[in-house]
Amino acid sequence: MITKASKNDVRKKRHQHVRNRIYGTAERPRLNVYRSNKHIYAQLINDDEGATVVASSTMDNELGLDKGGDVEAAKQVGSSLAARALEKGYETVIFDRGGYLYHGRIKALADAAREAGLQF
Repeated sequence: MITKASKNDVRKKRHQHVRNRIYGTAERPRLNVYRSNKHIYAQLINDDEGATVVASSTMDNELGLDKGGDVEAAKQVGSSLAARALEKGYETVIFDRGGYLYHGRIKALADAAREAGLQF
C-alpha cells in the first residue's frame, strides 16, 4: 500500500535540501524559523558549535501576546530576536526559513527582523 507523505514530511525534506547549503558560523549565525499552528519560534544558531546563540518565540512572557499564531505575533518575535541579537553583537545572519514558503508569518518575521537592524 502506498501512503501519501504528510505536509510536514514534505517540509522536512525541503528543509534538509536547503540545510545542505546553509551553514551558520560564529560571525554569521543561521536564523532558523519554526512555526506551529499556535506559535512561532526563531533562533540564531552557530552550527560550528551546534549551539543556540539567541532565541525568541511567542511563548516568551515579556512579549505579552494573547495569541501567537498570527502575523502580528510573528512581527513582534522578529523584532525581539533582532534586538537580542544586536545586543549580543550579531548584525548579519543567514536566513533559514525552515522549509516553509516565504509568505505570511515567515515573511512578517523576516521583515520585522530586517527593520530592527539585522542584515540578511
